[in-house]
Amino acid sequence: MKPNFLSQIDAGAMLDQVQSWCAINTGTANLDGLARQASVLAEAFGALPGDVELIDPAPVTAIAADGSEFDKAHGQHLILRVRPTANRRILLTGHMDTVFPVDHPFQDQTWLEDGVLGGPGVADMKGGIAVMLHALMAFEKTASAGSLGYDVLINSDEETGSLASSALIAEMAQGKIAALTYEPSALPDGTLAHARGGTGNYSITITGKSAHAGRNPHEGRNALVAAADLILRLKGMEADDITINPAKLEGGGPNNVVPDHAVLRFNIRPKSTAAMENFDSALNTLLSDIETQHEVTARRHGGVTRPPKPVDDQAQRLFDLVRECGAEMGQDIAWKSTGGVCDGNNIAACGVPVVDTMGVRGGSIHSADEFLITASLSERAALSARVIQRLSEGALN
Repeated sequence: MKPNFLSQIDAGAMLDQVQSWCAINTGTANLDGLARQASVLAEAFGALPGDVELIDPAPVTAIAADGSEFDKAHGQHLILRVRPTANRRILLTGHMDTVFPVDHPFQDQTWLEDGVLGGPGVADMKGGIAVMLHALMAFEKTASAGSLGYDVLINSDEETGSLASSALIAEMAQGKIAALTYEPSALPDGTLAHARGGTGNYSITITGKSAHAGRNPHEGRNALVAAADLILRLKGMEADDITINPAKLEGGGPNNVVPDHAVLRFNIRPKSTAAMENFDSALNTLLSDIETQHEVTARRHGGVTRPPKPVDDQAQRLFDLVRECGAEMGQDIAWKSTGGVCDGNNIAACGVPVVDTMGVRGGSIHSADEFLITASLSERAALSARVIQRLSEGALN
């Protein structure tokens, strides 16, 4: 039976907020849009006890097509700390950015059918932010609220790897008994993501030597050939526990010039910490070999952004708690492992048990077909509020 305090969750207010928030473009590079969104969210989360702060992003660099390193700007992150001196504390996280830049054609919301709203960020994850907010508002009405402290973090760069917020995530995870992250469910039926693989993004800048392709090609050192060799060798490093995706090769010039510059960008998906560490070490050896064989220089940038997220016994207890709370309200909670990644990976790496798909039911995220099942707003808020109440009563003790 659903506890009485959950009946106060206002589904209409939740939907109004989601639609209002999704009308603001918050592509990760749209700093103006992110600033507007952060201000609106700060006002909304002001309904909770504690002080809302906007935190500047950590410095991040990237590699341009010409191989130069440059500073990459990001938006501010929102944090809220409630009862920071409580003995029992949890972390709740979400992100305000989306994958849709300000010039992307997918900007508007459309009712796809009754109860199904399409639009940028409706599921991933402005709907999830509404679930988090209203779950906490409901929890604050319970008798046990005073016994639990919590931190809220809503970052501005999750969709690009949380490079400007990873240190903040790690800091805020310290000392927490559990964490909840509000990515949308893994499937439209509400299935949670269980174990996750990891991910890493690399840029390799190769510098050779230019020469005339007809007069003295032997004096040149072809950076594109070296990069092509590197691509094939990277694919040869794939195994059951890691995949490697060479994604973009930049460089070259006129047909009559031996190219002296190339930038290769690639992504890895390790399924285990051992695979992640072995690859990173092997890459250094591989680059050294490429340099020797092709007489070029190879400079690496980037690395693993999200470690693999296994589910240990402590984390499984949190999943079991979510399932128990769902059963109380007639929600059948299941889970499955996934190759996707999110800030839950970073939290788990800090030793904190986390369920990272506590957001809305929906689907087709990262595409112009993204949708939200609107009934899940209040449904998932009630689930979270009950889980948080149980945590305040010592469910994981």
